[in-house]
Amino acid sequence: MSMTINKELPNPAALKAQFPLPEDIRRIKAQRDAEIAKVFRGESDKFLVIVGPCSADNEDAVCEYTQRLARVNEQVQDKLILIPRIYTNKPRTTGEGYKGMLHQPDPDKAPDLLGGIIAIRKMHMRAIRETGLTCADEMLYPENRSYLDDLLSYEAIGARSVENQQHRLTASGMDIPAGMKNPTSGDLAVMMNSIKAAQSAHNFIYRGCDVTTTGNPLAHAILRGGVDKYGTNIPNYHYEDLTRLSALYEKSGLQNPACIVDANHSNSGKQFKEQIRIVSEVLHSRAHNDGVHRLVKGVMIESYLIEGAQKISDCMVHGQSITDPCLGWADTERLLLTIADRI
Repeated sequence: MSMTINKELPNPAALKAQFPLPEDIRRIKAQRDAEIAKVFRGESDKFLVIVGPCSADNEDAVCEYTQRLARVNEQVQDKLILIPRIYTNKPRTTGEGYKGMLHQPDPDKAPDLLGGIIAIRKMHMRAIRETGLTCADEMLYPENRSYLDDLLSYEAIGARSVENQQHRLTASGMDIPAGMKNPTSGDLAVMMNSIKAAQSAHNFIYRGCDVTTTGNPLAHAILRGGVDKYGTNIPNYHYEDLTRLSALYEKSGLQNPACIVDANHSNSGKQFKEQIRIVSEVLHSRAHNDGVHRLVKGVMIESYLIEGAQKISDCMVHGQSITDPCLGWADTERLLLTIADRI
């Protein structure tokens, strides 16, 4: 094979033993997991906001961001559940470009996967310790989630991964909500099939073991828009899209019908400021229709300390995205307070 083994990486159990989870963080996660699960089971009317940078590229900037979120959380926690986005893997359409902190703990240095695995575990632990907020990440590589599975309260399966069998089967073994995005084509049938797979029990190979899962009843839809064969964005956050998804759920027999609306990506055409308007429209749709209100459990927003995006260089701006452009903090804080006022 045209493949070189650079080094053998520690298994997740060894890494967890090296960087163990303190008991106070275990208690925080258990409490947060239970609170979030109640929303997806329809036992809580709180609204989820999964918010943070497109890609978590710098520990200090990410933790400064989560500290600011924690201060806002004190004002809105009776209505909202804020889940920081700490996305440590970055999918690349062509395979080129920055692939996230897992690959490069320092974006302007060579890839270092062992250093990356350690860096992302330490960053997630620090964020919880400093804020009391457990976070979300994307399951880009199913076998790598075991390095973080004792820390996360939410995981998303991306538009390019949702049709992959290993992603679906792995999601079926999670004990936290798994958000299944519609694929880049916008095909809702594919997304619904992925939710069904994730909610079902399976037997398969995982990390060299024969495993059986019981199914994940908290697997649900994420609407992120699509792109047609001509490259035109097709949003799917409008009222008609939400009622259509509600009807699909009614026919499906799936457990805990739920949807998170991703306000960026193909819903905004990556026009990051549009996220403010899109969230407002989603809230209006929820207020207009009881079925949509029950279905839409939250929104996903890309946001960082400084708005926009930058290239990787020798003079980086602290807290500005190096991947997709994001809302800045001032807009984010106003938006969170507005959401809380309208829920």
